[in-house]
Amino acid sequence: MNRSINRRQFLKSAAVAPFAATLAAQTPRKTRVRSRRPNIILIMADDMGFSDIGGYGSEIQTPNLNRLAAGGIRFTQFCNTSRCCPSRASLLTGLYSHQAGIGSMIQDWGLPGYRGFLNDRCVTIGEGLKPSAYHRLMVGKWHVGEERPHWPLDRGFEHYFGLISGADNYFRPQRQMALENQPWKPTAPGFYMTDAFADHALELIDEYGRKPDPYFLYLAFTAPHWPLHAWPRDIAKYRGKYLKGWDRLREERHQRQIEHGIVQAKWGITPRDELVPAWDTVKDKEGDDLRMAVYAAQIDRLDQNIGRVLRKVKELGQEEDTLIMFLSDNGGCAEEKIRGEQPVPPGPADSFTSYGRRWANASNTPFRLYKHWVHEGGIATPFIAYWPSVIKQAGTLHHGRAHIIDLMATVLDIAGVSYPDTYQGHKIHPLEGKSLLPTFEHKPRELHDYLFWEHSGNRAAWSADWKLVSRFPDRWELYNLADDRTEMHDQSAAQPERLAAMRRAYDAWAARSNVAPWDQIRKRPAKAAKG
Repeated sequence: MNRSINRRQFLKSAAVAPFAATLAAQTPRKTRVRSRRPNIILIMADDMGFSDIGGYGSEIQTPNLNRLAAGGIRFTQFCNTSRCCPSRASLLTGLYSHQAGIGSMIQDWGLPGYRGFLNDRCVTIGEGLKPSAYHRLMVGKWHVGEERPHWPLDRGFEHYFGLISGADNYFRPQRQMALENQPWKPTAPGFYMTDAFADHALELIDEYGRKPDPYFLYLAFTAPHWPLHAWPRDIAKYRGKYLKGWDRLREERHQRQIEHGIVQAKWGITPRDELVPAWDTVKDKEGDDLRMAVYAAQIDRLDQNIGRVLRKVKELGQEEDTLIMFLSDNGGCAEEKIRGEQPVPPGPADSFTSYGRRWANASNTPFRLYKHWVHEGGIATPFIAYWPSVIKQAGTLHHGRAHIIDLMATVLDIAGVSYPDTYQGHKIHPLEGKSLLPTFEHKPRELHDYLFWEHSGNRAAWSADWKLVSRFPDRWELYNLADDRTEMHDQSAAQPERLAAMRRAYDAWAARSNVAPWDQIRKRPAKAAKG
């Protein structure tokens, strides 16, 4: 197979009807008996907020994701772990990230929950699928082990192309990329990372989609993570559209979310972040418009490439029996990134900026806070599942709480594989996630009694309608999410017994899951994780 990565010519797509019209046109579909287990494609975006795609309220053109949403299930309360490395660890292993050794990022803090690479007490989806007939493929951002033997092929995948490390220049990568187990650098002109990932995914789908056994493909894009890099023709679609400002953008997205049934009007929308100025007071409106236009262009290009994947699956006649899932690794990112004494405006390879807190506040509409924190703005993600032969009611909304740890359980359940007690002589942590397959089949699903979060001292516990949450180093807050998912009305003083019970549950989870106090972690010397 030709594995050279060259940017391919894109075809302009035809005009797409508005999301609501697409959704209304869907009808219940009949299922058929499958001759084999389905192909599974799991797609992850990077640093994309809850409201950034059409089916979740956005104005950004995402016709391909809209089609998946209109033909499948949208989850309204799906959660990640609020940061890239921990979310990827949980997705791959079905465990809380501390159990897998990545409680923080890729630094090795010398404690079991904070090694910076996937440990030997977990198995990845790639390793878990080994006893099955599934081919195990990965393209994109890894970021759960920078050194060998912690690369994808070391952890159960058959083929890999992508970025071993974290975010990078989209046009001229500077950080470690790999093809299989070998370092790789682009040499052909016209390289753009989002396109390159899709190029390679298409090659793998074309090859393995023609084989008798099914495949699992984990496709992890870096878009729309900073730096703000996009093709000029994509940016041009959005220039001037954000001169309305973030205040109006939040209001418009929130209204569409209510109309779609994604959020409830009674929750309200959080006030503008106190560190974000009112749009009317901003002096460089053109500059802020450009930043958001480039960010939107990155999502637009992400969607274009997802469309290429969908067309390849359909071309092979496998759309009915391919499960496609889509989510983001955390909420919109408030980090302020800018390089250079005279910074280049965002867009081209020589620039290096982020869209910052101002636009991240809009990305996470209607919630509080951002990536890194575990309030809803940090952990809420769109989650779409599309599987025509199984998901019978097109355009279904699912309002039950689910978590990124559930994806490993889902994949193994569909593949008919049992989760192991041991692997390569090591005892493995019991699986924390619970399969989503019953939800896809419109059947009752085993629910979590509790879900938990911890990242950089930010902590949370969720049970039934209640969420206990703390922003480091602040005190605990308590919210009734059924009435107040935007977390604006703290009930901790009115519910002391519930607060105490949920704190005990959190403490018990932290003790069994290798969570250490963050103020102590920060005092320890950290080194690059080598394994």
